Amino acid sequence: MLAAYASAIDPDNPLAGLTVGELDPVTPDDWVSVEVRASSLNHHDLWSLRGVGLPADRLPMVLGCDAAGVDEDGNEVVVHAVIASPEYPDETMDPGRTLLSEKYPGTLAQRVRVPRRNLVPKPPELSFAEAACLPTAWLTAYRMLRVRGRLPEGGSVLVQGGGGGVATAATVLGAALGARVYATSRDPGKRERIAALGATPVEPGGRLPERVDVVIETVGAPTIEHSLKCASPGGRIVVSGATAGHLASVDLRRVFFLQLEILGSTMGTRDELGALLSLCAGRGIRPIIDSEYPFSDVRRAFERLETGEVFGKLVLDHTR
Repeated sequence: MLAAYASAIDPDNPLAGLTVGELDPVTPDDWVSVEVRASSLNHHDLWSLRGVGLPADRLPMVLGCDAAGVDEDGNEVVVHAVIASPEYPDETMDPGRTLLSEKYPGTLAQRVRVPRRNLVPKPPELSFAEAACLPTAWLTAYRMLRVRGRLPEGGSVLVQGGGGGVATAATVLGAALGARVYATSRDPGKRERIAALGATPVEPGGRLPERVDVVIETVGAPTIEHSLKCASPGGRIVVSGATAGHLASVDLRRVFFLQLEILGSTMGTRDELGALLSLCAGRGIRPIIDSEYPFSDVRRAFERLETGEVFGKLVLDHTR
């Protein structure tokens, strides 16, 4: 089958290891097949091409975590990307968990095979392209806000690094849930787009008009001090990434005096993905799509992803 896969690892030039061609990887016999109609890219795909979480001995590896398509019985489904042992009710807590494209072939192909429990019904209100945006970045943002962050009714949120996949999702979801949302960005153009999403744009390190209940932190070392300063007493700083540095200094006096919580968060569960899909369908929430490409043009989509200028999701149409 036609697939986009990592054929080599190059930390400095990741796209040098991206190959588009015929590949038929082996998967467990009891898994089910999904004909992929749409997929979306994540920075995880670039990190894989750099060798982060994907050692050379697993190559070639089909890339991609996100997909929506049709299963063997003709059902429209969304693929949950977390592969974990069934014994864990919360699969994100399985220490042996893995994402599609790390140990098992990913979604950037004509077909993807997964355990049947990883299939979630696609609401008819969502297109394949819209549904394919949700399983990674949007699910991560949903769990950060509602599960780990315990966002209260009428609460407030600061989103660091507005414009990225998780940050954009958190901005849209926070506003849709009735929160007052502030989002930072260095880019004046992105700050304008943040405002259009219903959030108050803020320059990095800028003063907020209030301290917030929840901080969505995906940037890391450059923003963690600002995140702590912006949290209200008893507030939650929810961390799901560290794209600009993972070794951060924290003023523990602020943490204990204000009784702040610093919480890690990784992806989400199948049930949370189902709840996210229902929320989007029921409230008319739609993911922000930066641009859409035919699957035959997947390399150009990766090139745009690498520029860092993306606002929202990059979607691949597998029917073209």
